[in-house]
Amino acid sequence: MSYSLSIIIPAYNEANRIGPTLDEVRRFLHAAPYRAEVIVVNDGSRDQTADAVNERLAAYRDTGHDLRLLTNPSNRGKGYSVRRGVSEARGDVILFTDADLSSPISEAPKLVAPIFDNRADVVFGSRAINRQLIGVHQPAMREFGGKVFNFLMQAITGLRFKDTQCGFKAFRREAARPVFILQRIERFGFDPEVLYIARKRGWRLLEVPVVWNHAEGGELQSKLNYIRDSINMFADLLRIRLNDLRGRYELSSPGAISERAESAPGQH
Repeated sequence: MSYSLSIIIPAYNEANRIGPTLDEVRRFLHAAPYRAEVIVVNDGSRDQTADAVNERLAAYRDTGHDLRLLTNPSNRGKGYSVRRGVSEARGDVILFTDADLSSPISEAPKLVAPIFDNRADVVFGSRAINRQLIGVHQPAMREFGGKVFNFLMQAITGLRFKDTQCGFKAFRREAARPVFILQRIERFGFDPEVLYIARKRGWRLLEVPVVWNHAEGGELQSKLNYIRDSINMFADLLRIRLNDLRGRYELSSPGAISERAESAPGQH
């Protein structure tokens, strides 16, 4: 079965939020002109995330859309989960969003319309183009850290974008598959990596301002974890350049061949 839109939602210990999120997505799709599938990738959750998804399968069928649950046997990271969702997606446009809907799903037309209209191949939401669209800001330390990260990201990767970390991105199907086959980073540093690969492959990238609200809950980070993750994300920027220098972002690379085998149809 084919779909015009696939929505991928990575989820780790999101039992309290994934249900309301899926309800909101279903209401959006009921009024939208898309035949869609929603793919929740349960990233080794230790709570009832899977149960909350399964409880809504029938409601999605009743509205003419499809809800699917993929489960990673262990916690692999957001980047791995999105890549797995992309490998299973059947939509003409593939969008991924966070389980907390920090950017409301009602903002999705801003991302998918330029792709359907053939104005872009990859469109991603940005909090930095128009900060007046931010309703609830992150804590000051995280917001400042985000600005520092973006400065380093531009300096190291050469990507001239204002915000690569907003977890709201859409890809033309033909662009998504070759990009995510080459993806190497499995955790939060994967966002600039997939944009870097997309630009390298010659796809048209577009950054658009979106409504965004910081949402606490789920797997809260301590300050120590935040510092650790910030260091890891900086290291991921260096890995992007190193991977490129080593030829790992070429479709003919050995890693790409193994990834194609891993994401072949029938692998679950």
